[in-house]
Amino acid sequence: MLSLTKRLLTEFTGTLILVLAGTGAIIVNEVSGGIITHAGIALTFGLVVMAMIYTFGDISGAHLNPAVTISFAAARRFSWREVPQYISAQICGALAASIILKLLFPLNETLGATIPAGIAMQSFILELILTAILMLVILSVSTGGKEKGIMAGIAVGAVVGLEAMFAGPISGASMNPARSIGPALISGHIEYLWIYIVAPIIGALFAKELMKPNAVLANAI
Repeated sequence: MLSLTKRLLTEFTGTLILVLAGTGAIIVNEVSGGIITHAGIALTFGLVVMAMIYTFGDISGAHLNPAVTISFAAARRFSWREVPQYISAQICGALAASIILKLLFPLNETLGATIPAGIAMQSFILELILTAILMLVILSVSTGGKEKGIMAGIAVGAVVGLEAMFAGPISGASMNPARSIGPALISGHIEYLWIYIVAPIIGALFAKELMKPNAVLANAI
């Protein structure tokens, strides 16, 4: 078992890189007049998640997401005692990334914060569903609290990119409370932050329930 300090450092670093690259792509797209495009932003999120899984998966599990950590713990694949530390490291990483981006782009108002394009409940439901789908994939390609096999990073990164591609223009396709908390707090746009904290956690826990042994068969019978 690797030391908790080392695992927390990788969660901090991995989440920092995820938010720096993902929300950074949003900001650069805005200041460059749309050169990156929406598809490019979605691809950036998918690629950075994939890269972080391959970089840190064997160390901390590369959760990078409080909803993922909570779902792993609820599924008894991760210790509840370490959940607060993991979530704290993830949020601190996201905040650090947003602070860096604020220093680089001081005139940007939102710093890539997730803000609903329509009514709040629409984005809430969408974020819940998106996170449930993502967590189903993560639970399917993981052993314990860690991803397994050479294709795990590709599978998870592909789902993140796919969901960001089609749902990003509506809800922002966060699926990750830390990813939303960082830019929201640093930019001051916290009015819809509750959506991106509550919905992903509910969605991830719902996915955990769906992955219970024989749950689908029992319901069918």
